[in-house]
Amino acid sequence: QVHLVESGGGLVQSGGSLRLSCAASGSIFSINGMGWYRQAPGKQRELVARITSEGSTNYADSVKDRFTISGDKSKNTVYLQMNSLKSEDTGIYYCTVRSVWWGQGTQVTVSS
Repeated sequence: QVHLVESGGGLVQSGGSLRLSCAASGSIFSINGMGWYRQAPGKQRELVARITSEGSTNYADSVKDRFTISGDKSKNTVYLQMNSLKSEDTGIYYCTVRSVWWGQGTQVTVSS
């Protein structure tokens, strides 16, 4: 079993920044396959970014050059630095491990 705890969401103005954190505990031994999804009101959940234990990353086209995912292997924690936020980034952000285990989500609201 894996337990994920997210933090760092909130309300921010358009153009601002937020940093999300996700700490994993339980039967997890690396950050491989950890990532972030988001779900906007009335829309399907979509991939935002994910990372491998070697540091390889991939991003949704809509967040490239604005968001950065990183990880701390010693803490089994991943971060999502979100810059130049737009209103369309509003949604609930979920941390996941290989799309098997999910956190409860943290709300990000970007006001225009």
